[in-house]
Amino acid sequence: MPAPLQKRKLMGEINVVPYIDVMLVLLVIFMVTAPLLTQGIEVDLPRANAEPIETPPDHDPLVLSVDAEGNLYINAGDNEDRPQTGDEILRRVRIVLGTKPETPLFVKADRAVPYGNVVGAMVLLQRAGAENIGFVTDPLDSYPIPE
Repeated sequence: MPAPLQKRKLMGEINVVPYIDVMLVLLVIFMVTAPLLTQGIEVDLPRANAEPIETPPDHDPLVLSVDAEGNLYINAGDNEDRPQTGDEILRRVRIVLGTKPETPLFVKADRAVPYGNVVGAMVLLQRAGAENIGFVTDPLDSYPIPE
């Protein structure tokens, strides 16, 4: 005659120690990589009281940055954090506009940059085929107005 089956008592607890270890590892990874995810060139933007431009949700804007020394940066292609030549900017903008012609274009210039350099950046974008170009500014109400 077979032995009677013994009923085992169900365990109603979860061992959470491995989950805590995984969570701490992910936290460290995110803390290390988060500062690396910031994009763009640091510029001191001029202030303006303007309405934001609506951009299509599926198109990231193309931003041509001009720093205080007059160096040009574009947020397309490799080496976005290194200054680019005018020919390289023309090439990159033409590629982007060739594949997505409705891509919004913006110029982000430091307030210390001479006006001629900003116009030169706009001319580069126009030579690449840009029809509408916007400017990136800081909102006027976030700064005290000098008297």
